Amino acid sequence: MTHASQPHTTQVVQGEFHISRDPEELLSTVLGSCVSACIWDPQAGIGGMNHFLLAQSQPGAATGDIRYGVHAMEVLINALLRNGARRDRLQAKLFGGAKIATNLRDIGASNAAFARQFLRDEGIACVAESLGGTQARRITFQPATGKARQLLIPSTQVEETLPPPRPPRAPERAATAIELF
Repeated sequence: MTHASQPHTTQVVQGEFHISRDPEELLSTVLGSCVSACIWDPQAGIGGMNHFLLAQSQPGAATGDIRYGVHAMEVLINALLRNGARRDRLQAKLFGGAKIATNLRDIGASNAAFARQFLRDEGIACVAESLGGTQARRITFQPATGKARQLLIPSTQVEETLPPPRPPRAPERAATAIELF
């Protein structure tokens, strides 16, 4: 009797990337406003996933910090190319970029716009995307085949709120004399 081997899962968190050609490996991440690019070469059977926090680096950020889009995309693509992928065969799927906090700047939209533009500029086909909205997502990706699965996580939108105002103070009354017996 033969038993099929079970896939193993590698978590990819903010500021990380991972590549693999193992057909039994799944890459997984959870995204809110962050974006993950799942990029693979279908002929070479190798792919990878990144997870970036912001589209552009902030002043004073370390060079090559992959929490930022441009670095995250470059390190993922370069790692794939060093391991046998060919640029002209790369395909991508993009996920994330949600607007999780209703009253703050839409970081997710900036991340999504950056990722789309980066792929266009690099000539990499984006064959699928699930970007924007208001829900977080759990993504699993099979890097050897390019298959991806998304699970939307309900009720993730939050509103940043100020503490409730204090109740008004009771008006001052004129002092009255009270006699206790």
